[in-house]
Amino acid sequence: MRHLSAIFLIVLLVILPSCKFFKGKGLFGRKADTMAVWQARQDSTRVVDSIRKVQDRLMAIENAKIDSARKANDERLAWESKQKYNIIVGSFITPEYAKGLAEVYRKKGYDTKILKMEGSRFELVSAEAHESFRKAAARLKEFQYSIEVDAWMYIKK
Repeated sequence: MRHLSAIFLIVLLVILPSCKFFKGKGLFGRKADTMAVWQARQDSTRVVDSIRKVQDRLMAIENAKIDSARKANDERLAWESKQKYNIIVGSFITPEYAKGLAEVYRKKGYDTKILKMEGSRFELVSAEAHESFRKAAARLKEFQYSIEVDAWMYIKK
């Protein structure tokens, strides 16, 4: 009797999984559907994670650009604040004239700047700026001799 029940159990286990009921809507079919749903969820999670990583990288690049621009601007402002002695090649009340002369000297290769004169409406066109008075005075003499006779020095406080 024991052998008969063991054989019946083995036959039942072999026949039932091959039955269409169990494959389609039965116990084994549900398991396959559940696996497919789980696999689909895993795939969508991977896609979302990869999109999130790309967005994080883009945000990091954008932040690096902003930080770099801010740092460059701070360095430029620090440099300009040290440039106290300016060689002036023109002064104008009309801003368009100042911009025009600045462009002329810029095309000649000078690092021109337009400065507001303190206590006045004049805009000054600076062809060069220097940190030390001696260097600026020597350069002013060269400038007056070879480029612009009417050039003068403006000391920015």
